[in-house]
Amino acid sequence: MEEFEIKFLEVNVPELEKKLLTIGAKKVGEYDYSRMLLDYPDFRLNQRGSWLRLRTNGIETTLAFKERIKDPNDSAGLKDLGMKEVEVVVDDYKQTYELFKALGFVIKREEKNKRIRYLKKDVVFDIDFWPQIPPYLEIESNSFKEAEDAAVELGFDPKDSVICSAGKVYKKYGFNTDEYSSITPEGMIKK
Repeated sequence: MEEFEIKFLEVNVPELEKKLLTIGAKKVGEYDYSRMLLDYPDFRLNQRGSWLRLRTNGIETTLAFKERIKDPNDSAGLKDLGMKEVEVVVDDYKQTYELFKALGFVIKREEKNKRIRYLKKDVVFDIDFWPQIPPYLEIESNSFKEAEDAAVELGFDPKDSVICSAGKVYKKYGFNTDEYSSITPEGMIKK
């Protein structure tokens, strides 16, 4: 399955939340996520722009395979065309990690972030808070057009959006996430 999401960087959160309510979006929750990015010991998934993500918010735990759909015309490597994602719900964060550890996988990085989620019909609006970078808005829907239409409704110009992973957002602010073993509010730890 392909994800259809766009991001807007450096958002004013109080103003954005007012706009979301004005357009009829409903706040569905605030979440503290913990995640592990897993790979083979030789990091072969990372080399092809993909990874396994084990993530929990304390209520739901998911395991996902994610792979960037790269833009062949983007020599800087800052823009993706989208993301392939295959995700399943698992019932135990620690036991799922133990399973992958037994299969020989290693933790590429541990991460924690906060997310505020709004929903309007099939459109998901996530305000993400990550350590050391400004908050950003991610709009996900059934198509890029639907995500862009939702952005316009909020007063954003779709031309100002980016299509990329959180790691690519970090890159825009001068951080190479591959240099870190941990990115959490408690600190960013280099490998």
